[in-house]
Amino acid sequence: MRYLVSYSILLLVKLLSRLFYRHEWGWVGDPGDDPWGGDVRICAILHHTSLYEPVFAAIPPNRFLKRIAREGVIPIADKTLERPLVGQFFRWVAADVVPVTRQRDETWREVVRHVGPGKVVLLLPEGRMKRTSGLDFEGKPMTVRGGIADLIDAVGGGWMLLAYSGGLHHVQAPGERLPRLFQTVRMNLELVDLAAYRADLHARKLPDESFRRVVVRDLERRRDLYSPTEGKPVGIPDPEAFAKAESAKQEAAPQDEALAKAEVEHG
Repeated sequence: MRYLVSYSILLLVKLLSRLFYRHEWGWVGDPGDDPWGGDVRICAILHHTSLYEPVFAAIPPNRFLKRIAREGVIPIADKTLERPLVGQFFRWVAADVVPVTRQRDETWREVVRHVGPGKVVLLLPEGRMKRTSGLDFEGKPMTVRGGIADLIDAVGGGWMLLAYSGGLHHVQAPGERLPRLFQTVRMNLELVDLAAYRADLHARKLPDESFRRVVVRDLERRRDLYSPTEGKPVGIPDPEAFAKAESAKQEAAPQDEALAKAEVEHG
């Protein structure tokens, strides 16, 4: 019964999203012939800016939504679940919705315990929304929380789907009541082999650095690099070449700024 309700809600959200929004999305790297058919164990949405992230349900095929309804585990902030309408909606979007606090406590350990064979965990690793100031609600930079490292260790093999949002403040920013319709929403997607990723991060980890810290550092780097915010592309066929080009831009930026300032000073 729950599966049918969850799947129906996801299909309805997908339909409404396609009716009222335009979607631009692409892959980082080569996703293979059937990226949605593999054993995706973790789906992480990075660059969390709005409670309207469900509009991205328009992107995956129905079989992936069906899997979320049947085998999905979603940790949701307890404060969000307490909201009258929003809370009821999020309680029914997956097979298992687990209330969590923003601390590394028993509620998070409950999420990890739900990670059984065949399960797929959907989460927002930053744990809170980015405000229009570019910071979180406490005025702090948007960092990735270390809890996702526990999941990467717990699930074993399979794939991690990293979903880089282009941001949704133009749809609905935190604190706004109603969304703006007929906007374009953008997302980049990347498939990561969990076993290879785990081994690579352990190999790159400094002697005095925790696995959680290296996971956080890597995911923040990927988010800042691949999220299709203004000026960034949708779809990145060669991520290595793109990363080098972006690095070169950042190195050149201070020099360009200094040259422009010198030109102004000397008329």
